[in-house]
Amino acid sequence: MEDSVGYLLARSRALLAKSLDAALLEFDITHTQAGVVLLLASGKYATAAELVREIYTDAASMTRMLDRLQKRGLVERVQHAGDRRQVRLQLTVEGKALATRMPPVITAVLNTQFADFSPEEIGFLKSLLRKMLHAGSPGDTPRAG
Repeated sequence: MEDSVGYLLARSRALLAKSLDAALLEFDITHTQAGVVLLLASGKYATAAELVREIYTDAASMTRMLDRLQKRGLVERVQHAGDRRQVRLQLTVEGKALATRMPPVITAVLNTQFADFSPEEIGFLKSLLRKMLHAGSPGDTPRAG
């Protein structure tokens, strides 16, 4: 089992998550919460449903996380002007400030974790991961061709 791709991917993800959580302690935020803040800061995501699909989590977990981020004053929920049933998410001033402070810390963790990799190895790893992501998950509709 310890030589299986799935095991190695899971252990690598766990190692990165643990390292990121330790580095993000100074901001009192977890790596998962930081991911949500950074996704919102990107401007590509504005609803909980979009975040759920991107992070691949369940709606209840996302709601709890957004509740925590809102309680911390990092995120606010705003009703859509045209459709009161739709709630948009946006970062507060504090959330935007945090989103600008975290990337150097995250980059430092990644640089440490990948210090023994050559630029070519990192490029190859990224291409393999993109290939895997492009292939989709078992629940996705198969690609043509």
